[in-house]
Amino acid sequence: MDEWIADIQFERISPVMRLVKKFIFNPLANHLPAAWWKTWLREGQSELALANWNDPGGWRSMVISYEGNPEKPWDKMLVKGGTIPMALRNRRRLASRLIARLLEQADHDPAHAMCLGAGPGLIIMDAMRAAKKNSVATLVDISSDAFDFGLAEAKRRGLSDRVKYIQSDVRDVKQMLDRPIDVVKMIGIFEYLDDEHIVTILEALATMMNPGTSIVFNSISDRHGTNQFFRNVFGLHMHHRSPERIEALLAPAGFGEFRRYREPLGVYTVVVGTKSATGKGLV
Repeated sequence: MDEWIADIQFERISPVMRLVKKFIFNPLANHLPAAWWKTWLREGQSELALANWNDPGGWRSMVISYEGNPEKPWDKMLVKGGTIPMALRNRRRLASRLIARLLEQADHDPAHAMCLGAGPGLIIMDAMRAAKKNSVATLVDISSDAFDFGLAEAKRRGLSDRVKYIQSDVRDVKQMLDRPIDVVKMIGIFEYLDDEHIVTILEALATMMNPGTSIVFNSISDRHGTNQFFRNVFGLHMHHRSPERIEALLAPAGFGEFRRYREPLGVYTVVVGTKSATGKGLV
């Protein structure tokens, strides 16, 4: 599967800039008083800051980071030069490519992707457009706040008749599915959940997936170096787990054969797992 991602154009940081961030920028970001940062960002009308203050880690801040082309000076610095926003864009490219290739492996038409914690579903739409196979997607979120934005984006991309948005808890989704699932996307979820919540989701998910189907998720490392800034200024409280730790949470629900793909900044690792014929709550 390494050949699947060999030509992705990732964003990178030079060795010199890594050192500058580690010894100058990151310490300043982390240790200057949070009240100062909040005042500067508020007075500078930072859209990224406002999005996170309203909904830490929510879909609006994700879209701002994904688009990577903000107008406000503070946002230009944070989004274009910040390690996490750069890594988020790398994660998007990596995850969408892997999902596209997994959709192409489905032995029926159309292939079916399900996205949990979907937000507007941009990664899934990227994958559907890139896949050389017809596909449909079911996008599930506990909140419908991002659905209008997602539907408008789906229409713009010519996908509006191939995506279905559902506002629901994952435990109630099974009865709403009208076709088998080939790929489940759980990108950008685990870093905001504790272990118990993750296990609960996986146990419910295991009842919907047949052996041989795939799950795509990510871990996050603290190598970005700005955890204190994001916690104190943006209100983001992320769980930094290794891929191995998350894989251990998935294994009892019948997931295995994990393949890891790390984006070049070392912040996110995207992992592909396979549903086996063992584990809890099988179909």
